[in-house]
Amino acid sequence: MTHRDSHPWHVGDDQATRYAEGTLPEPDAWSLEKHVEDCARCASRVSAAVGGTAAGTVLAAVRAAVLESAPGAAVSGEPVPGRAATAAGPARASAGGAGGRPVVSRFARLLWAAGPAVRGAWLPAVLGVAVAALALSYGAGFPGARALLLAIAPVVPVAGVALSYGPHADPLHEVTAATPGGGLRLALTRTVAVLAVSLPLLTLTGLLLPASGAPAAAAWLLPGLALALASLALASFVGCRAAAGVTGGGWLCAVLAPMAGAPGGAATLRLAEQLSRCLDGVAAQGAWAAAAVLSAALLTARRPAYDRPLRP
Repeated sequence: MTHRDSHPWHVGDDQATRYAEGTLPEPDAWSLEKHVEDCARCASRVSAAVGGTAAGTVLAAVRAAVLESAPGAAVSGEPVPGRAATAAGPARASAGGAGGRPVVSRFARLLWAAGPAVRGAWLPAVLGVAVAALALSYGAGFPGARALLLAIAPVVPVAGVALSYGPHADPLHEVTAATPGGGLRLALTRTVAVLAVSLPLLTLTGLLLPASGAPAAAAWLLPGLALALASLALASFVGCRAAAGVTGGGWLCAVLAPMAGAPGGAATLRLAEQLSRCLDGVAAQGAWAAAAVLSAALLTARRPAYDRPLRP
């Protein structure tokens, strides 16, 4: 990469060719992708290199199909936010337009990368959980609202992760999974977005609810993180939705089972007691922290699985 103009370096012809062929080392590929977001000259050079490969025809067809199916998202030939890419190299190289300006804004790319945590129906669903808990407590006078919230809260990030990544979440999943910026990197980006939305919102809601014998409002944070990481690790074997069903379903069975057969008033009390056993104390929180570390270690070991399309 040479040094000229206002950029500290630019993409050379050899590097553009190696990137298009998929032989450029991964760190260099990431650096190149970041550079072409703001450099129209290099974006054109890399785009031409990608277009000269066997994947070029496929990329052009995919881009044309996306623009045709979403005309409202294209203005003056601008592509919709997204990462049309193949193992040979992503179409993000075309992110530079005439006049040297980026075709897709940084904010639009961030919205796409974040997934359903900031768009679609997932955020209203999280808000609905929070509002429902407040309505139960202050509208209906239900004393166990915090206990119910703490039972449901750890499943919310799991559901968000399941909805954020995979063939069901991205029509170009098979393409993005093979790119340097796709795969586990994209899955983690969307998981962070899910956690950044759900953790503070549901914790704040818990603080506004009467304790009524339930654990502290923040007691679910480590379990929520551990279950989200466990879902990502398990998804490398069985897919995101099946993994979420196992981890989220397992949690709900564990905390709700003692309520089975309990009379009306005792059900809430039993739920609070079970949550206290699962969430309260140094031993319980330490176990969740260990589970999060182990899940992260397994996820790291399973990273190559994310370089291929996951199961639906």
